[in-house]
Amino acid sequence: MAFKSLFIAIFLGTALIVAALIVNHARPPLQTGGVGGQPAARFVRATGKCAECHRSETSSIVHQFEMSAHAGRGVTCLDCHQPMEGQEQWAHSGFTLTRQMTSSNCRQCHATEYDQFVRSRHAAPAYAAVLGSAPFTVQQIAFAEKYHPGTVRRPPNALAQRQGEGVLDLGCLACHNIGRPNPDGSIGSCVQCHSRHATSVALARQPETCGQCHMGPDHSQLEIFNESKHGILWAHQKDLMNLAAPAKTLTTRDMPVPSCATCHMSGLEGQKVTHDVTERLSWWLFAPVSKKRPTYETGQTAMKETCLKCHASTQVERFYEDAELVVHATNDKVQAALDLVKALRDEGLLTPQPFDEPIEFLIFDLWHYFGRTAKHGAFMGGADFVQWHGNYELLLKMNELQSMAAELRSRRRGGSPDD
Repeated sequence: MAFKSLFIAIFLGTALIVAALIVNHARPPLQTGGVGGQPAARFVRATGKCAECHRSETSSIVHQFEMSAHAGRGVTCLDCHQPMEGQEQWAHSGFTLTRQMTSSNCRQCHATEYDQFVRSRHAAPAYAAVLGSAPFTVQQIAFAEKYHPGTVRRPPNALAQRQGEGVLDLGCLACHNIGRPNPDGSIGSCVQCHSRHATSVALARQPETCGQCHMGPDHSQLEIFNESKHGILWAHQKDLMNLAAPAKTLTTRDMPVPSCATCHMSGLEGQKVTHDVTERLSWWLFAPVSKKRPTYETGQTAMKETCLKCHASTQVERFYEDAELVVHATNDKVQAALDLVKALRDEGLLTPQPFDEPIEFLIFDLWHYFGRTAKHGAFMGGADFVQWHGNYELLLKMNELQSMAAELRSRRRGGSPDD
C-alpha cells in the first residue's frame, strides 16, 4: 500500500511538471522573453527581473516603488523607463531604456497635468530666473512668454553668476531645475515634488515638500505657513488625514486642514484640479513693486472658493482687503527705496555694473527679502512676517539707504554727510 501511494505521488508530480513545461512552451514570446528584445510585463514588475538586480544594488528604489500607487495599478518599471521620442536610448541588462527620464515619460499617462504645469511659473520661468533665455528654444520662449511676459526672455541672473563654482548647481538650480528644458523638448521635472519611485500624491501634499524651495529670506512661505493658524492645525491633525485621497474626489473629510497644495492646486469638493500653481493667484507678489496679474479677478475668485470651504464669506473678504492694504503699503516703501537708488545712479554716483557696491546689496535685501516677506505674510496669515521680518526691516533698511546716499553725495562735494 505504501509503495502504491508513493508511485501515485511520483506519477502526479511528474505529470504536473510536464504539463507546466508544455503550457510555458505554448505561451507567446511576449510573455516569456519578449519580442524585439523587450521582456514582458511580469519581468519588469518590482517582483520581477528588474528587482532581481536592484534589490541588491539599490534596494531602496524597489521598496519605494512597491509602496506606490503605480505598482498597485500594475504599472511596470519599463512603462516609465522606456525611451520616449527624442530621448537617448540605453541598452541595459537586456532592456532598452531611456538614458535620462524627464517629464515626457510622465506625460504619456499624465498629459493634462503636464499641460497645466508647463503653463505655470514652475516651468520655464523658474529655470530662466537663473540662466535666462539661452537654454530654451525659440518656441519654448514664445510659449512661456504668452502666459508670463518678461519671465523667460531675459539675461542670466547677475547675482547667481557671481557666487562661485558649484553654487549654481547645488544652490540655485537645485530648486529652479523644476523648470529645466530637457533634451527631448519637454520642460520640467515631476520628481521635484512627487519623488522618483514612490511618486506619491501624499508627499506632494506635505508643506515640507513645497518648503524644499519655498523657504528662506527671499520667499519664506514654509516658515510663514508654520507660524499661521493653518500650520499649527496641520502639525496637530495631519496624522488624521487621508493624504493619499484622489485629487478629483478630495473632500474636507480627507483634509479638513489645508496644506500648500490644498489652496493652490487641489480639487477640494469639486474644484478644478490644477498643476498650474499660478491659476489661483491675483498679485505678482515676488516683484519689487507688486501689481495685479492679468488674471487678477479669476485668480482671486478661484482662491476664495477654496477659502469658503472653511471660512465665512465676510471673513474671506475682510482677509483679502487687509492683505491688499499691506501690499500697497509695502509697495510704497519699496518704490521710495528704488527711487532713491535710481537717483544716485542718474547722478553718476553708482557704476553701471550690478552688485559691485554695498548699496546695491542693501536695496536688493530690502525688496527681495523683506518686501516679499511682508506681502507673502499678509496673504498667508503670518503676523510676525508682516511686521518684524517685513515692514520693520523695510523701515530699517530705508534708513540705512538714506545714510549711504548722503555719504555718497557728500563725497562728491568733498564734505561730510551732515553738510
